[in-house]
Amino acid sequence: MDLSIVRRRLEEGEQALSPYAVRSDQTRGRRIPEEPSPVRTEFQRDRDRILHCKAFRRLKHKTQVFIAPVGDHFVTRLTHTLEVSQIARTIARGLNLNQDLAEAIALAHDIGHPPFGHAGEQALADLLPEGFRHAEQSLRVVDELERLNLTWETRDGIVNSSKVREDIFAEGYGTPASLEGQIVKVSDAVAYINHDIADALRADVIAEEELPEEVSNLLGRRHSERINALVCDIIENSWAATGETGIPRSEIRIGMSDKVASAANTLREFMFQRVYLWEGRREESERAKRVISVLYNHFIQHPEGMHTDFGVASDPLWRRVADFVCGMTDQFALATAERLGAPLH
Repeated sequence: MDLSIVRRRLEEGEQALSPYAVRSDQTRGRRIPEEPSPVRTEFQRDRDRILHCKAFRRLKHKTQVFIAPVGDHFVTRLTHTLEVSQIARTIARGLNLNQDLAEAIALAHDIGHPPFGHAGEQALADLLPEGFRHAEQSLRVVDELERLNLTWETRDGIVNSSKVREDIFAEGYGTPASLEGQIVKVSDAVAYINHDIADALRADVIAEEELPEEVSNLLGRRHSERINALVCDIIENSWAATGETGIPRSEIRIGMSDKVASAANTLREFMFQRVYLWEGRREESERAKRVISVLYNHFIQHPEGMHTDFGVASDPLWRRVADFVCGMTDQFALATAERLGAPLH
C-alpha cells in the first residue's frame, strides 16, 4: 500500500486554509533535501523532531522566572513552551492559518535558553566574544547541535521569535516572514505575562490587589479571563489574515486593538518593575550570573572536563564551552559549580 496517500490528504486539507497561510507542500524546503514522510506534512515532521530531541526534554528543568524554585506548580521553560504552543494553535485556528507550523515554531522558540532564564542569558551575553541571544542559540540548537534539518519557515520563526522590552509589538530582533511566526511571537508574551503573574502571586512577591486596576477592568481578574481576552482580541484585530477582507498580505500584521495592546504593555511593565527587575530578586540573579561565569571560565581553562556530545568539535573553544553551559539545566549547573568548589555567595 502507498501510505503517501495520507500525507497527500493532509496537504489537500491545507488548501482550505487562508490564502495567506503557509502550506506545507509549498515550503522553501530544508537545508539538506529529504524524501517526504508518507504520513506527515513537512511542518508536522518538524514538530515531531523537536518534541523528540534531547534539548527539548531538558526544558523541564530550566528556569522561567524563579530560579530553581522549590514547589511543583512553578512554571518551567517546558511548561511555558507548551502554553505558548496551545495559545498559538488557538489563534492560528481562529485565523484559518497553519496550526502545525505555528506549533513547530512555538515548541522550539526557547530551546536554546540557558539555565537561570534571562539572568543566565545576560551572563553569557557579557562573557561571549560575539554576545548571546537565546533565539539565535535556539536556531543553533536545531541546526548544529541536534541537527534536526527543519524547514526554512520553522527556522525563520524560531530565530525571529524574541522581543525587546519597549513594546510587545516592537520590531525588536526581527519579524517572522510568516503570519504563523508572528502569532508565536505574540503568543509568547500572552503566555509569560499571565503565568508569571501566577508565579509571582504564589511566591508572595506581589498581591492580587496590586495589579493595575485599569488592566483588571479590561482584561479580567483571573488568569483564564486575561488569556481569553487577549487571544480573542488578537483574532478579532488580525482578521485580515483569514483572507476574507481583501486586504493584501503585505499590509497584514498580527496584532491587538489599541486599548488591549496598551493594557498588555501596562501589565508587562508592571511585571518588569515588580517581578523581573525587583530588588528582592537581584541577589538571586547575581548568584545565577556568578554560576554561569564560574562554569564558563572553568571549562575554558579545563575543556577536558566537558563530557558531552552536545557540540561541534571543529568550533572554537569559546563556542563549545558556551554550548555546553547553555545546555545545562538549573540544578546541573548549580551542582557542577558546587562540585568545583566555587564561592557562589
